[in-house]
Amino acid sequence: MSDLNKLTLADARDRLRAGDVTSVDLTEACLRAIDGADRLNAFVHKTPDLALERAKAADARIRQGDAPAMCGIPVGIKDLFCTEGVASQAASGILNGFRPEYESTVSAQLRDAGAVMLGKLNMDEFAMGSSNETSVYGNVINPWKTDDRDLTPGGSSGGSAAAVAADLCLAATGTDTGGSIRQPAAFTGTVGIKPTYGRCSRWGIVAFASSLDQAGPMTKTVRDAAIMLQAMCGHDAKDSTSADLPVPDFEAMLTGDIRGKKIGIPREYQIDGMPAEIAALWAKGADMLRDAGAEIVDISLPHTKYALPAYYVIAPAEASSNLARYDGVRYGHRAKLAAGDGITQMYEKTRAEGFGAEVQRRVMIGTYVLSAGFYDAYYNRARKVRSLIKRDFDTVFAGGIDAILTPATPSAAFGLGEMANADPVQMYLNDVFTVTVNLAGLPGIALPAGLDAQGLPLGLQLIGRPWEEGELLKTAHVLEGAAGFVSKPAKWW
Repeated sequence: MSDLNKLTLADARDRLRAGDVTSVDLTEACLRAIDGADRLNAFVHKTPDLALERAKAADARIRQGDAPAMCGIPVGIKDLFCTEGVASQAASGILNGFRPEYESTVSAQLRDAGAVMLGKLNMDEFAMGSSNETSVYGNVINPWKTDDRDLTPGGSSGGSAAAVAADLCLAATGTDTGGSIRQPAAFTGTVGIKPTYGRCSRWGIVAFASSLDQAGPMTKTVRDAAIMLQAMCGHDAKDSTSADLPVPDFEAMLTGDIRGKKIGIPREYQIDGMPAEIAALWAKGADMLRDAGAEIVDISLPHTKYALPAYYVIAPAEASSNLARYDGVRYGHRAKLAAGDGITQMYEKTRAEGFGAEVQRRVMIGTYVLSAGFYDAYYNRARKVRSLIKRDFDTVFAGGIDAILTPATPSAAFGLGEMANADPVQMYLNDVFTVTVNLAGLPGIALPAGLDAQGLPLGLQLIGRPWEEGELLKTAHVLEGAAGFVSKPAKWW
């Protein structure tokens, strides 16, 4: 019973229904694992009492026979989701002490489905980062290790990825603005899906870039992702960008049959300097899909090369607008003022103390590109490029392509500190394969497909048609089965 935290979500659900285990058993196993993993720094706000209370309620619900699939499943919640009565800081000092009086729609849907919240998970501050080194709580450490070097779990959902990989929870929520679910999933040998923009409500999720942010699950398997995603989706009248569309039974669509599907291989993703291991894995992934009956088609997404610069204009611009609300007046941190200081000094000192260096950098960039004289040169031009990138995908899908296969990241997990103090652009290049999906509002999934020469996980990405997460998950499920990735990090923490 001590290894129950190592179950997949699907296995745990089935054992709960069969009466072999209880939610309290599962929850206690996860809580023990969390207490023994402080070295990873994945959980930053533990809620054991609340977890056991919800686990007992879930067990009662299961006994009554009306429990949905997520009922009784212990999960972690990224610190970007507001959780009623539980600290929700977006890993930022400026929200120190903030305990919302409301619940985000996504976490409320999981709660109402009977999922058990174990606590809040670490992340990059305001979801701005690719290595989980900008958090006010300190960095998360990847449970995968080489020699004596601590590795990044990726970002911004690094706490979620590390917690799932280390079996601290059965699944976790993440958010993805430019790759923040898919990149950490690839770095930790887990599965992460970013749904179509509008599929999951953004209400109650601390905003980074409102036209790009999207919640999604981070899990141990594709089947688990299908189960959890269904519970997270649905129309929300409180979010004007939430789509009023039916939510399919994603798990039921995992038929294992992708014969006749056309899988696109974009030539523009074959970037200069791509490591041979990444290129080989990509080719192997195409072969596995071909062997499963899919047709592999070379395609072109000609505006891909403009995606990163466009993203790093649009996202900071929206961030500078969203983060203007943090001023020390209504909630969160307020700086101590000197005699004679006015409201302007309060704003300046509070933001200087509360925001980390990376957040300040992006706010300054965003404010600059929105300023008079530069708005058209930068922001409007980036918006036009975004439209061209979306049109590239529309054209490819209109031509009969069902999904697109790419690498998830340009490398395996790198060492903590190796990029944080270098040129920020080098860090931003980690998002080279993922940002196009956010700019176009498409669904994308990352799944583990192999190990590099150092024994670290490498991931592949599948990009799907809008609103066709079910078909995307079906293809990912076949690829997962063919790849046969079963490796886990050796416990050292």
